[in-house]
Amino acid sequence: MANVQMRWQDSTPLPWPDEIARVYRAMEALDARLAESGAGMASEERLFQGPIADALTRTGQLAMIRRVAGLKIKGENDYKADIRTGQVGAEQPAPGVEF
Repeated sequence: MANVQMRWQDSTPLPWPDEIARVYRAMEALDARLAESGAGMASEERLFQGPIADALTRTGQLAMIRRVAGLKIKGENDYKADIRTGQVGAEQPAPGVEF
């Protein structure tokens, strides 16, 4: 979608570690694409108001369902989190300030 192309790609499920790696590769590709800007790219506003907001909504719903099921999930203050441009891989800083 960042390239203004609406296409669906079915993927064969992989073992869990490979699926995790696939997600990080996709996030790294999106991060690199957003850093480019220019012709042939969807606006950042449209991307964040559409598919990225939808993904964040679904993530929140999954967290809520896990909490309802009795699983403990720690909340983190994302405003105070150590967020850096280009830091999208599996190696992340330790969680910061909890609520």
